[in-house]
Amino acid sequence: MLDTDSHGAPIEGAVALVTGGNRGFGRAMVQELLNRGAAKVYATSRSSHSPHDARIIPLELDVTDDRSVATAAKTAADVSIIVNNAGVTLGTPVLHAPLADIRIELETNLFGIIRVTRAFAPALGRHPRSAVVNVLSVLSWVAFGSGYEISKSAAQSATNSMRMTLREQGTTVTALHVAYMDTDMAADVKAPKADPRDVARQTAEAIVTGAYEILADDTTRAVKSQLSGSLTALYTQLAA
Repeated sequence: MLDTDSHGAPIEGAVALVTGGNRGFGRAMVQELLNRGAAKVYATSRSSHSPHDARIIPLELDVTDDRSVATAAKTAADVSIIVNNAGVTLGTPVLHAPLADIRIELETNLFGIIRVTRAFAPALGRHPRSAVVNVLSVLSWVAFGSGYEISKSAAQSATNSMRMTLREQGTTVTALHVAYMDTDMAADVKAPKADPRDVARQTAEAIVTGAYEILADDTTRAVKSQLSGSLTALYTQLAA
């Protein structure tokens, strides 16, 4: 598989949709798309919010609900760029947490991506070039015992399947892998954190160039570089 498509999707003058677009990385991504000349960005959330820019269109969307996703796809039928950013982590130990909690993570982090991409694929296909970015994680490749990592690993596989399925209609599907970002989700984490604005800039560049994968920080690049080596060595380093 090639590392990029021959052409990416233009951002200038385009219409985009970012799930979970009212805070954290989603908000940074919305702003970066506008900085690069997007004509309009639908910023979705599960509750209403007031945008600071007339080009931002707030849109209520629950990625775990089929009807909500279908309604959003009808409302935002002019999009050529989708950023599947909505996600949740519940701290679910895989051997002890209620399965219902792990299902919640799967419904958002895996099936949410699938629902949104399925619903918007026809709209994306009406453009000569279009893009889907799925926000994944360095934990797509390594795990420390939680349901969150299961959901991200499964979403990585789903992303690969989407890429092969949608490429014929001119839609590039990009996987964004990143460790901790300086957002509310990681507020209590005592570890290096990437600036979401920097990750948004990398993501926008990947959309334009047609990159299949973004390794957004040093941690992610280090883990990816060792995946073909010894798992014992990799986990020993991560645990250090």
